[in-house]
Amino acid sequence: MSSIQRLSPRLANQIAAGEVVERPASVVKEVLENSLDAGATRIEVDIEGGGIKLMRVRDNGNGIEKDDLPLALARHATSKIKVLDDLEAVATLGFRGEALASISSVSRLTLSSNNTDTHSGWLAKTEGRDMAADIAPTPHPQGTTVEIRDLFFNTPARRKFLRTEKTEFNRIDDVIKQLALSHFEVTFELRHNQRAIHSFRAGTSEAEKNRRVAQICGPAFMENALAIDIERHGLRLWGWVALPTFSRSQADLQHFYVNGRAIKDRLVSHAVKQAYSDVLYHGRHPAFVLYLEIDPATVDVNVHPTKHEVRFRDHRSVHNFIYSSLHHALAEVRPQNQEADVVETNVSEADMPLVTAAPTVQAAMPLANPRPSFENSSFNSSFSSPQHESPQVKEALGFYQASAEHAETLAAPSMPAEASASDEEIPPLGYAIAQLKGIYILAENKEGLIVVDMHAAHERVTYERMKAGFAENGIQSQPLLVPLTIAMSEKEIASAETHTDIFSQLGFAVESVGPESLLVRQIPVVLQKANVEQLVRDVLSDIIEYGASDRIQQHINELLSTMACHGSVRANRKLTLPEMNALLRDMEVTERSGQCNHGRPTWMHFSLAEIDKWFMRGQ
Repeated sequence: MSSIQRLSPRLANQIAAGEVVERPASVVKEVLENSLDAGATRIEVDIEGGGIKLMRVRDNGNGIEKDDLPLALARHATSKIKVLDDLEAVATLGFRGEALASISSVSRLTLSSNNTDTHSGWLAKTEGRDMAADIAPTPHPQGTTVEIRDLFFNTPARRKFLRTEKTEFNRIDDVIKQLALSHFEVTFELRHNQRAIHSFRAGTSEAEKNRRVAQICGPAFMENALAIDIERHGLRLWGWVALPTFSRSQADLQHFYVNGRAIKDRLVSHAVKQAYSDVLYHGRHPAFVLYLEIDPATVDVNVHPTKHEVRFRDHRSVHNFIYSSLHHALAEVRPQNQEADVVETNVSEADMPLVTAAPTVQAAMPLANPRPSFENSSFNSSFSSPQHESPQVKEALGFYQASAEHAETLAAPSMPAEASASDEEIPPLGYAIAQLKGIYILAENKEGLIVVDMHAAHERVTYERMKAGFAENGIQSQPLLVPLTIAMSEKEIASAETHTDIFSQLGFAVESVGPESLLVRQIPVVLQKANVEQLVRDVLSDIIEYGASDRIQQHINELLSTMACHGSVRANRKLTLPEMNALLRDMEVTERSGQCNHGRPTWMHFSLAEIDKWFMRGQ
């Protein structure tokens, strides 16, 4: 007797089912994809017992002819590809021709369909133990209904691996939401145990798309999301990306589609992670709903049985396109963009407290100790020069300086009339009115109160300035009047000698003057007020951590971030009002100023309506 035998059709299908039919959710996914490929604009899904007892999917698609019904339940039978060229440019969600055959081999399946505008259709019925399909007439509108009962009834070992009814239904719910996010033109209805769960109405306008995304991802996501649409070199990326401040503790709100197909791809994940690397707090995950449109011939979707993965022909270009698109979109988020979305609430004008757009100097300020002028402040060197300021801001800063120099005559000065004549002239982050505990800047803009973490904000400003300088001409440095000698270990000295070129790129001039002594001759100009010894130690620590020179080059931004932290104003540093305003103006023109280098928020906004609610004004 031959030791090699041909598998029976039933056993072959049951083996194939192990790849395709993992749980009820995978069954629903395969059937829904067939409905979408058939051009359905309305799909109804009925589930009982978490899908183990019943799964029914009804659509209004093209339908299946009577003679094709048995073929629809046969292995390797499909209407979606005919030749190799079709496989190399797949434009449909399903194409393998195995789904229904695999499902029918482990369940009791009924397939009803009608491809005409009459109500007369045909029904094909199979059970796992009998692969032959019985065909009979049945009343049915145009479209197809697939009914699956008693999943894994003939493979009890696999049924034992299923979870609770609630868990299995939640998986089905996730599948439907995932497909609903990529097919806005289709209505999806979901019921579980005869109870309506979801009704996602079809709609292709921007407002209707926004509504569906909010339904699935939550209103908070849409309130904190940026809409993007970028097209370049035959690639298009569009959708929604959440602001870094809306990060998640886990990667549970990440949806990425390639030509309408939901995928999980390392290349995509890496590109997104890199785009958020400068603005995301460590251990947090970004949230996004993104769609990549690409020539089907340049992407292989036939690399995984469940079609969750794809392979790009030019993976480097795709990675760079995704990264650069998101990187620039996040970089362009400025305070003025975020302030445009402030939600107004109904509070009557009569109930609002009297406020002015002008910053004020606290009357309790010690008159005998006036604040230093702006020009003479050592803090000034870290901020932008006056050419970045609007005429109104320049005048305001001049007013503040004069106020500080003549503090004995001050009580509660107001902003010059020219600067307060119109709310439109007030900058997005407003004007500083006070400093809280030496940590926070309190500012007033036309909407209400702005609270700024001054160290976090200045750190981002310094960091972005250093990155720009490094990219253009390298970091400018200046010699120390007295070179500094630092005691270090032999390992640290050896690493410093090995990477003197890296130090040079970063604006340092260092050399060993003994087995355990490092001489610092030069430091970056922007860090002239930093603690040089601690700065050099921290930079060297990063260099040792990143190891080889090529890896260090990949982590230049991390090194610059460490340096920027040393060059930023520290907590408990008393600032003058002009210094505070200079920082606010710098934040308004600095990329990614909403987060510090570590991803924490740099400022928060409280509208006047919100503050009124705290005190129950107008209620």
